[in-house]
Amino acid sequence: MAKRVLVVEDNELNLKLFCDLLRAHGYAAEPVRDAREAVARARAFEPDLVVMDIQLPHVSGLELIGQMRRDPRLRAVPVMAVTAYAGREDEDRIRAAGANAYVSKPISVMRFIEEVRGLIPDAPVPDADTVG
Repeated sequence: MAKRVLVVEDNELNLKLFCDLLRAHGYAAEPVRDAREAVARARAFEPDLVVMDIQLPHVSGLELIGQMRRDPRLRAVPVMAVTAYAGREDEDRIRAAGANAYVSKPISVMRFIEEVRGLIPDAPVPDADTVG
């Protein structure tokens, strides 16, 4: 069974890119455009990983990470923050909020997938013939 990744991102192009990348690498990706729905969707989807933008309208990614860490059903789910914030202080702040990994935008496709694989160790590695 494919590992499940919830992707919280308000930018349509980034959301499509992240989901397409994940699916191409054998993951089941569930897009969430509205951050206000993220925690409820995570409870319903039961992801193995959450990929989360930090700069979101209505509620920040940092707040969402905090909500997940306080939720008994979600607190163990790893979170990979993806953000345009690129300073060392930003990374420290994001990790202090509870993110397990941090990738800055614009993303490197290889780094993005390496971080995902690092957070979901039992994930499938597709054959070169199946990725395209």
